[in-house]
Amino acid sequence: MKAPDAVLSSVPGRDWYLRPVLDVARDLLGATLTTRTPDGVVSLRLTEVEAYDGATDPGSHAFRGPNRRNATMFGEPGRLYVYRHLGLHHCVNLVCGPEGEASAVLVRAGEVVDGADLARSRRLASGVVRTDRDLARGPARLAVALGLDLSADGVDVTDPDGDVVLARPLVASPLIEPSPLVEPVETPAAIRTGPRVGVSGDGGRADLFPWRFWLDAEPTVSLYRKA
Repeated sequence: MKAPDAVLSSVPGRDWYLRPVLDVARDLLGATLTTRTPDGVVSLRLTEVEAYDGATDPGSHAFRGPNRRNATMFGEPGRLYVYRHLGLHHCVNLVCGPEGEASAVLVRAGEVVDGADLARSRRLASGVVRTDRDLARGPARLAVALGLDLSADGVDVTDPDGDVVLARPLVASPLIEPSPLVEPVETPAAIRTGPRVGVSGDGGRADLFPWRFWLDAEPTVSLYRKA
């Protein structure tokens, strides 16, 4: 993963995810999600996410309680929750909040910043790729580009040496050693909010759950579609 010279990155610990889901969702924008496989490394800068808040959220998989499919949501924060949507494609989430409350953030879209050739080959094997901005534009494409499927459900993203890692940009100074205590950089682009994509009923209402977050003017952000 190659970062700009003026920016360092740090992998948040588990406590970083032990926060309200809306806070985690906003702070994920601009972060980098990296997968390491025998085929190579792919890194995405996250540009679009959606928050889901367990038992208080009718749009959440956990709204009606735990089951075999959503068990990871009720577990330890800082892990991936991966599920198969309509039996067609995979969606990748980051579990946050206290154990048992089942909140998670769906990573909807990102810009490939490393490993574009590998991401492109994966995507071409599963469908059409018109431009590089489409490599991870939407949750299904994102999962394919990163090489993630159900086997990644429960994977820990807080281990810097792990196969899947989430890193956030940090202020860098040539006068000091890099430290995880350095304050995070403010997101350079404006954050926009709106209703979640494809969520039916009250969970899809913009006035109640404007819980889709994206970076303004980012070409990789997916299109909004009602349920």
